[in-house]
Amino acid sequence: MISVVIPALNEAAGIERTLAGLQAWRERGHEILLVDGGSEDGTPTRAAPYVDAVLAAPKGRASQMNAGAAAARGDWLLFLHADSLLPPDALAQLRTAMRSDAGWGRFDVCLSGRHPLLRIVALLMNLRSAWTGIATGDQAMFVRRAWFDAVGGYARIPLMEDVALSRRLLERARPFLIRSPVATDSRRWEQKGIWRTIALMWRLRWQYWRGADPAVLAQRYYPASQRCSPPMDDSHSAFRQR
Repeated sequence: MISVVIPALNEAAGIERTLAGLQAWRERGHEILLVDGGSEDGTPTRAAPYVDAVLAAPKGRASQMNAGAAAARGDWLLFLHADSLLPPDALAQLRTAMRSDAGWGRFDVCLSGRHPLLRIVALLMNLRSAWTGIATGDQAMFVRRAWFDAVGGYARIPLMEDVALSRRLLERARPFLIRSPVATDSRRWEQKGIWRTIALMWRLRWQYWRGADPAVLAQRYYPASQRCSPPMDDSHSAFRQR
């Protein structure tokens, strides 16, 4: 079984589209978990008919994804952003990955917008990840449950949790790369400005590599309304649909 863990915060406008594409997974015995971080737009209500469980966790992707992993029943975990769509051949590609020696991996990514620069952004993201072995949340990271538990899950930090997890998993193996791309909403790039977002992301990664506090970096990345209040708490509640 694969457990798909989806952290969400105020994603009512698009959550049904994301989840509709995963219903065939449920029919084949896989599990879909949505972990809400305190939405005020009815996201949990809209998601409930399409998932096996709706969980509530403290706001912050690391906290929410750890909560989903703790409740998951699958042998493999796949972490999918609420504004991302998996490719049609995702399950077939994952079966190949599971038969390999790699205990974790990620997909390539493409951005939804039509601006030509967004294609270059996605290409550079994929090339950087292939070269370094570091995956990002937009690339739908997947990992064998035993490996996730062995490395301690996501670090309880408000930003760069995907980079931190990748580094720990790299000590075990290079990631399995699935070239079929996950389609991720480009609204963040378009709203903040493509060049400005590129500069911000590279600057934050450079500062994190230099040892900057992720809490400080999160203040530069997230609007005030989306920031977490450290320390983060992994406690969570849940109700199951079955």
